[in-house]
Amino acid sequence: MARKLQFEDLERAKSKKEAAPAEQDLENLYDLIIPPGTPSYIIYDLVEEFDLEPFGRKMGVHIVETDEREVIVLRGALEEVQAAEKYLHEELQAWIESD
Repeated sequence: MARKLQFEDLERAKSKKEAAPAEQDLENLYDLIIPPGTPSYIIYDLVEEFDLEPFGRKMGVHIVETDEREVIVLRGALEEVQAAEKYLHEELQAWIESD
């Protein structure tokens, strides 16, 4: 049975590796916004393979109406975020075509 992703699981996993101060320098960090409905195994893979930090961020989500929702973003250096974005696109495409 597939494990259900909880945001707290990602935070806990990354907090073990985290040794940064509370006030983090965001100057050279970028966010990869995870679309709502993304399968949890893809998010786990992105966090582990690209060493990205999971965060929650409130932003407008345009589905039927514009609602402000908490979404998962994965934060890291530009190169890792770009590689993760490519991987995310490929995995979502494979997931869509799998049926």
